Amino acid sequence: MRIKKDLYQGRVLSIDAMRGITILVMIFVNELAGVSDVPLWMKHMPADADGMTFVDLVFPGFLFIVGMSVPFAFNARLIKGDSVWGIWKHTCQRALALIVMGVYMVNAEYGYDESRMVISASLWAFFAYSLPIPIWNKYKRNFPIVWKNTLQYGGMIGLLILYFLYVRDDGQVGLIAKWWGILGLIGWAYLFSVIVYWLVNGDVKLLTIFFLLCIGVSCTASATSISIQDQFWFEFSAIHLTHASIVSAGVIVSLLFFEKGKDVRVHWSVIGFTILLLVMGYLLRPYFGVSKIRATPSWCLYSSALCTVMYYFLYELMECKKRVAWSSFFMPAAANPLLIYILPGIIIYFNLSIGLRLTPDYFTRGVPGILWCAVFSVLMVFLMKVFNRINIRLHL
Repeated sequence: MRIKKDLYQGRVLSIDAMRGITILVMIFVNELAGVSDVPLWMKHMPADADGMTFVDLVFPGFLFIVGMSVPFAFNARLIKGDSVWGIWKHTCQRALALIVMGVYMVNAEYGYDESRMVISASLWAFFAYSLPIPIWNKYKRNFPIVWKNTLQYGGMIGLLILYFLYVRDDGQVGLIAKWWGILGLIGWAYLFSVIVYWLVNGDVKLLTIFFLLCIGVSCTASATSISIQDQFWFEFSAIHLTHASIVSAGVIVSLLFFEKGKDVRVHWSVIGFTILLLVMGYLLRPYFGVSKIRATPSWCLYSSALCTVMYYFLYELMECKKRVAWSSFFMPAAANPLLIYILPGIIIYFNLSIGLRLTPDYFTRGVPGILWCAVFSVLMVFLMKVFNRINIRLHL
C-alpha cells in the first residue's frame, strides 16, 4: 500500500458532521423501538414488506460513514510511518473489538435462561455494555501505566467471566454469535472492505468492481432456488459482503470527492456513481424487493445512493460554502461515536438491575414517547461533552 499523495490531508468537517448526525439519529431510533402507537414510517419496515423508512437508513448510514473514513485513516498511518504489521494489527484489533462487543450485546437482548444464571440478566447486560470502556478507553500519555494495565486487563477478565456466567435458553453455558449484533456486523463489513482496499491499493475502479461483486453475492443470497445458499461459508460471507457493499460505497465516494483535493466545483463522478446506484436498485427491485431486515440488494443500493446524496449536501454546505457553525452540536457524538452508542444500554440495564424505571408509562407511547426519545438523544450528546472533557473516549 502506497501513500495517496493526491488525497486531501486536512480535517474534513463534513464527514465528522455526517457521523455525528448518523449517531444521533441512531440513538433516537433505538430508543423509539420501545415506543408504541407511533407512525409506521418511524419504525423498521417488516421483513416481508417491499420498502424502507428513514429508520432503515440509519444502519447503512453508519456503514457508509465508516467507509468514508477508511482512505484518510490508512493514509494518515502511512504518512506517520507506521509499519505494515502495525497498521494491520490496529485494523484487526478494531474489527475484533466491534465483533466481540456485538456478540455480547446481542446475547444481552435475548436467548438466555435467567433462572440458571448466577446474576440477573439485566446486571449481566450492564457489565457487558460497561466493561468495553476500561478496555478500549483512549488513555492520556501521562496516565499511570499500572492503572492503565489494571483497567484494561481487568475489563478483559471481566468479559471472560461474563462468558461463563451466561446460560443460554438451551441450558448451555457461553455465548453464541446469533446475528452478530449491529457492532459485530459493522466489524465484519469493515474488515472485508479494508482488506480489499489494501489489496487494490485504494484504486477506485477496482473498488467499484469489488462493490459490484458484493451486490452480485447479495443477489445470489437473496435468490430462492440456489443450492449454494445452504453452505455455511456462503451464508457467512454473503451477509458480510452485502454490508461491505455499503462500506465500499462510502470508500468510493470518499475517494471521488477527496483524492484530487477539494477544489472541484461539480463532482460529476459522484453524480454518475449515484445514478448508477439508483438505476441498479430500480432494476433489481422487482426480483428481490427492498428490505433492510433481509438485506436485499436494492436496499443496499438505495441506501448507498441516499447516503451519497446526503453527504453531497453536507459537502456543498460545509466544504464549499463554509457554513460549519451549526455542526458544533453534533461534534461531541462524532468525536466519541462508540461510547454514545453503548451509553444508553448502560443506563437502561443499570436501572433495570436495581429495579428503577427510567421513564413513566406516559412516555412509552404516541407523541409523548416520540418527544421523550428526542430529548433522550439530545441528553446523550450533552453527556458526551462531559465524557470528552474528562477524557473518557472509546478509541478503536
